Amino acid sequence: MIRLSQQSNIAQVLSELKEYAAEVDVDFVRKAVRAIGRCAIKVEQSAERCVNTLLELIQTKVNYVVQEAVVVIKDIFRKYPNRYEGIISTLCENLDTLDEPEARASMIWIVGEYAERIDNADELLESFVDGFHDENTQVQLQLLTAVVKLFLKRPNDTQQLVQKVLTLATQDSDNPDLRDRGYIYWRLLSADPQAAKEVVLAEKPLISEETDLLEPSLLNQLVCHIGSLASVYHRPPSSFIDPIRHPVKTASLPGSNQQEQQIVSPAENVQKQPTVIQPPQDSIIADLLSLDLSVPSAPAPATQQPSTSALISDIFGSPQPVAPPIAQPALASIFDTPPPPPAAAPTSTSIFDTTSPSIFAPPAAPTSSPLDLLGSGIGGTLPTQPPQQISSSDIFGLSFGGSSAGDLTSLMGVGATQSSNIWLDASKSKGLQLEGRWLRRNGQIVAEMNLTNRALQPLDGFAIQFNSNSFGLIPSSQFNPGTIFPNQTISTTLDCSTNGPVQKMEPLSNLQVAIKNNIDVFYFAVVLPLNVYFDESGQMDKRDFLQLWKDIPEQNEIQFTIQNTKGLSADDICSVLQQNNVFTVARRTVDGQELLYHSIKYTNQVFILSELKMQRQNATLTLSLKSRHLSAIANLSEHYQLLLDSAMPAKLM
Repeated sequence: MIRLSQQSNIAQVLSELKEYAAEVDVDFVRKAVRAIGRCAIKVEQSAERCVNTLLELIQTKVNYVVQEAVVVIKDIFRKYPNRYEGIISTLCENLDTLDEPEARASMIWIVGEYAERIDNADELLESFVDGFHDENTQVQLQLLTAVVKLFLKRPNDTQQLVQKVLTLATQDSDNPDLRDRGYIYWRLLSADPQAAKEVVLAEKPLISEETDLLEPSLLNQLVCHIGSLASVYHRPPSSFIDPIRHPVKTASLPGSNQQEQQIVSPAENVQKQPTVIQPPQDSIIADLLSLDLSVPSAPAPATQQPSTSALISDIFGSPQPVAPPIAQPALASIFDTPPPPPAAAPTSTSIFDTTSPSIFAPPAAPTSSPLDLLGSGIGGTLPTQPPQQISSSDIFGLSFGGSSAGDLTSLMGVGATQSSNIWLDASKSKGLQLEGRWLRRNGQIVAEMNLTNRALQPLDGFAIQFNSNSFGLIPSSQFNPGTIFPNQTISTTLDCSTNGPVQKMEPLSNLQVAIKNNIDVFYFAVVLPLNVYFDESGQMDKRDFLQLWKDIPEQNEIQFTIQNTKGLSADDICSVLQQNNVFTVARRTVDGQELLYHSIKYTNQVFILSELKMQRQNATLTLSLKSRHLSAIANLSEHYQLLLDSAMPAKLM
């Protein structure tokens, strides 16, 4: 009922809840009283009516009703400060009847917060101080804070009271939380009373109704079906029955001129009027980058659109066709948008070409792309921004520098052990926390993820989508972790392939991701470790290696200096690199130097050749990298360094 409450129906909801509060079931009555308070927080226009209803319940003098009402009124005061202080006198009249810790703590908070408006606030708090050691910890903590607030507001006549409470908290208490808070207050008051006032009496953040997460269009639909399963499970009626065989009739909302309308099937809904989920404000830039949130409801034939990787040049510069892409799994039109027309074939022969268009460059022709949200994606038309103001590596407010090894320390994969990173923080994604890591397993890129529900309601209806990226990475398996209940964590894996649309990113392995659930659509960006793109078929023959080394111009060779901090031998280094698909082609010793030659092959058929020079008794190594495409070498030296740093010498193993 709380989730379905609106300004238009709040009178009926309050009337129903007031009836519930008169029942004999104590727990049921408590929930009804709490629900009235939550309605006041959710629907601001009805707050005064809710407060009056709570006052009427307090006048009944039923003990558990009064105590529950005090608790919810405290929350209302926090939501609407300095608005309903006139009822404090009524609350104080029931002070002696409060025997539950939460109710007593709430009343103490009210007295301390509005001490300047309560003439006998010191007497009221002193009555609690007399039995300080007998109180619950929650009450003791609240009483300590309230007395300090009172002292800061009325210092002249409350010095003895605050001294007494601080002594009880710091010297006569075994509770570390209470004792530490007492010491903090004591030192604040002793050092700088003005600073203490700014800290203790600072403006507090307003609380909000956390259950108010329903999309407005869904809420309007559910209001018309109160009493049915739809309003209980908060799902549209069409999800319970076949709407084609058994059409669901929906009543018009009160005050509307619309006639009864028939809820159509999802397929029909796509053709008529798509339901558009409005994205959060911070996702607008992601939409401008054509993040794919409009997946067709059925996979397109593989022969309809060739993959860009089919045109990528091989190591000798001639076009080399590859296998047609695997059709992207249909996610049942996860974002409820009509399927867009097919994209025009890209003209660039390689994402590593220096002439590749920027992701901000305007299209050559006004053709729609499957990754274009401006035509049929979330939120409709979005404002554009000048290209020079936004970097593709920082579109989500995250910085992914391409030159700092520290940024990549936790991104190791394949042969190295990688800890999970937080990709989505619960505080910024409405309760969904996503942690994950990238691995290469059995010749395939895999994302291992832990999804945790920090919200107050179950999370389900998950779907995931990748934006176009440098290597064409896309999900190749269904993303379906199931229903995640509050405070539950579910682990899942997502298999990926490199048969998707290609778009050069900066840094090279930057990946933009959209994840959807029944609450909203969330966006984040991650930088994958480059070595997850190292193919297992990268071993080259010596003669082929030598010929390619000669064919690549000298200006495409870059030298780096890395450190052998672990004192690894040449055998150790070759072993570590081999585990990460960096293959040893040849080794030789020249003038006391050990020369190691390795080959790397990306999943898009681009080869990297390397030469590693080692000198005895010298921890400094010289790394030379060559490739036909200079941008393919970016950050690669940092991965070499991280691989060596994560290794353990054979003699210590």
